[in-house]
Amino acid sequence: MTNATLEPREQVSNIKRPIVMQGEEAMIDRLLAPVHDFLRIEAVSGIFLVVCTLMALVLANSSLAEPYEHFLHTMIGFRFGEKSFELSLLHWINDGLMTIFFFVVGLEIKREVIAGELRDWRTALLPVAAAVGGMAAPALIFLLFEQGQPGERGWGIPTATDIAFVVGILALLGKRVPLGLKLFLLTLAIADDLGAIIVIAAFYSTNIGMVPLAVAILGMGTVTVFQRLGVWSMPAYVAAGTVIWTGMFLSGIHPTIAGVVLGFATPMVGRIFPTQPFEFAANEIARLPMGIESLHHNEIQHKLSHLSRLTNLSLSPLERLEHALHSWVAFAIMPLFALTNAAVHFEPSALSGTVAWAVAAGLVIGKPVGILAMTGLTILLGLGKLPRGVTWPIMVGGACLAGIGFTMSLFVSALAFAGSPEMLSSAKIGVFVGSVTSAILGITILKLSLPKTLAE
Repeated sequence: MTNATLEPREQVSNIKRPIVMQGEEAMIDRLLAPVHDFLRIEAVSGIFLVVCTLMALVLANSSLAEPYEHFLHTMIGFRFGEKSFELSLLHWINDGLMTIFFFVVGLEIKREVIAGELRDWRTALLPVAAAVGGMAAPALIFLLFEQGQPGERGWGIPTATDIAFVVGILALLGKRVPLGLKLFLLTLAIADDLGAIIVIAAFYSTNIGMVPLAVAILGMGTVTVFQRLGVWSMPAYVAAGTVIWTGMFLSGIHPTIAGVVLGFATPMVGRIFPTQPFEFAANEIARLPMGIESLHHNEIQHKLSHLSRLTNLSLSPLERLEHALHSWVAFAIMPLFALTNAAVHFEPSALSGTVAWAVAAGLVIGKPVGILAMTGLTILLGLGKLPRGVTWPIMVGGACLAGIGFTMSLFVSALAFAGSPEMLSSAKIGVFVGSVTSAILGITILKLSLPKTLAE
């Protein structure tokens, strides 16, 4: 039987697939499995974050501490005549690069709400309820220590979960960890991030200027108009995003919120139907009288180029941006943040205050207590059930791991105690102590409670 007499589908199955095509298929598989891709990247980046954190701690507690501190406060910016806009390197990382981090967070939340674990409220209810408990209980425990004290403003510090570290630890525990626990913690962390965004916007933005805020709102309106008109030019959205960021920064609202807004506004539909690349490929193969082997090299390249263009058009901007930026965030932005914000000098005096202990108690005690209490209540009310393969001892271990706050906790610490270096140092030490203790507890409980072999 010759290729000319085969049906299109049979022709496709008989084409010898070169290594390049296998690589393209692997890429498509990753695009169609965002959760597995996310977990893989987060697992490796979590280990990388540990390395960067240790480097920062070594720098801060060595003879290089003072020059490194001066380097972080190097002013960088630009001038227009007598006007200037300058920020320290530390501020550019925390207010600039972290905006991209929050942009990716916004993309992830939107994807989960529209097409992921948060789409079905019945599936999402258990981890979302657990996230609410996992934010409320640490805040309450922190306030038990600091109510009416100068450190009261830091109540939001222990409410966050660092999913990169959590997934990294789960990866080290191997395949015995049930997928149900990974998805539960991933969904919990995404809901947790949304809660943290609301906390930052509502409680850690001060002296709001109405004129700059109006400029930011105008930028958001421009993005909406772009979408209505079908504008797909990346520079146009970058320009609008810059306007929103500048307006947020000058208004007093933390500029990273601009990243979240743009993430939520990013379209999740492509310019053409997802089936069109497949239809084009099938039609082209059906039109070949002697099979694909009869095409010249230049013709093959031309058709592949057109197929690639159709594939890009069929992917939504959200998918393309998330996959383009996720690795940059995981392996560049977050490690830079750790190098600059985890550089804390350990002094006995920092532990003498209550802030460090309030943060540590919130993470170590508040996180698992809040998560387990709301999980149990939701199941008791018949509104959910434990994920597949997850027992209560395993859930306890996962809840303890959720007490690893780190990235978001350090970020909120910098916002809460920007004007108090002593309290900021104490809060950072609390984050370290709480996160390390939570990690040790979680690993120990999971190693004892996980099955010895992977269940079939």
